[in-house]
Amino acid sequence: MEQRKGRRLILFPLPLQGHINPMLELANILYFKGFSITIIHTNFNSLNPSTHPHFTFHSISENLSESEAAEKDLLLLLSHLNAKCCLPFRKCLATLVSDVSKEPVACLISDPVFDFTQSVAESLKIPRILLRTGGASFTAVLSAFPILQEKGYFPKQDSRLEEPVTEFLPLRVKDLPMINSSDPKRFFKLVHDLTYETKASYGFIFNTFEDLEQHALAKIRKELHIPIFAIGPFHKCVPVTTSTSSLISQDQSCISWLNTQPSKSVIYVSFGSIAAINEAQFLEIAWALANTKQRFLWVVRPGLVQGSEWLEPLPSGFLESLNGMGHIVKWAPQKEVLAHQAVGVFWTHNGWNSTLESICEGVPMICFPFSADQMVNARYVSDVWKIGLQLELGIQRGEIERAIRRLMMEKQGEEMRERLSKLKDKVNLCLRQGGSSYQSLNGLVNHILSLESFVYKNSKVSD
Repeated sequence: MEQRKGRRLILFPLPLQGHINPMLELANILYFKGFSITIIHTNFNSLNPSTHPHFTFHSISENLSESEAAEKDLLLLLSHLNAKCCLPFRKCLATLVSDVSKEPVACLISDPVFDFTQSVAESLKIPRILLRTGGASFTAVLSAFPILQEKGYFPKQDSRLEEPVTEFLPLRVKDLPMINSSDPKRFFKLVHDLTYETKASYGFIFNTFEDLEQHALAKIRKELHIPIFAIGPFHKCVPVTTSTSSLISQDQSCISWLNTQPSKSVIYVSFGSIAAINEAQFLEIAWALANTKQRFLWVVRPGLVQGSEWLEPLPSGFLESLNGMGHIVKWAPQKEVLAHQAVGVFWTHNGWNSTLESICEGVPMICFPFSADQMVNARYVSDVWKIGLQLELGIQRGEIERAIRRLMMEKQGEEMRERLSKLKDKVNLCLRQGGSSYQSLNGLVNHILSLESFVYKNSKVSD
């Protein structure tokens, strides 16, 4: 670990699992680069400071009502968070900045979904850098939304879903990002705000690496005219740690179960922390897994199946009929699972964290995206990087069984593992001295330190 640089960074994660994880990983990276780390977090999905004792934590009370906190419409939930976090965040940040007993604040690193952080940072004369928790390819598509709207791709029409998006081949209309909401305009407002807030920032950090998304990164650099730092994969950048940022208790029994399975024999199934399926889809998955006669580890998060608490829809005797070939848990330590030698395939929703973790461990993917960036990620996995198969027809047991056989038992799966092996080598190279992510991280550190003149100049102006 490098010596303390006498500078404090304040990080403010969006309180959703897929956004918290990379923000805390970035915090660890910068801590080991010598910065002091302060985390501001909401009471909603509150963080546990004891898991990261080397950070300073400050909570803010956003006072979401019980119904607002339980909101299933993700865009409406984000709207509530933006409306109710602004004032308490401003008060907390102002207090931290004015504390002369601590190291000076070098900058704020925030999630761009919090649309008020730019104006708050400007009012307190603090430079703000953004962490983009999605991939660069997804971000490039978001930046082009005005053009895509002009071309008539939105609103999506059923008759055009398979039509190629010529501006972003090999994407199809159905792959374009979208988050369903009671008011479709909310998504387009979110995209507009993300793009505007990004251009006003002092830099953009990506959890990706050049060899994976070089074309998209070049496109973003050309369009945004702000410093871009691709320093990922984050979870491979820092020393191994036992700390966790999981909002759900992880069931370690799955690791003990994996320890008893042959190499590359297990299908790992997990759809992340937000996605939901109906009972019919749940049963299709269950029977498809059982019919393949392959070993599987299945994460069934409480709330995954609409209208059910957990496994109630499974037929009587289903679990017993597996004869130990399947193991079901409510939540798993995913990085540890994917790194386990017993895991041969990952059936995923293709959130960016899951996609990147699977690439880093060389595990081919069965892709079933739900919303937002997941459709773009899945198409890149299947058609650009060619390291997975997409379930084009939805959750149908026949197609699932064919995908599992192709990846577990046929030549196509072996070819994907060979491509993944080369990508793993590129991950290792980009993180070593002289590699692209190594150099980009050093560039980020120097950029943050250069912002000292900005802070000093503005403090003199305020004096």
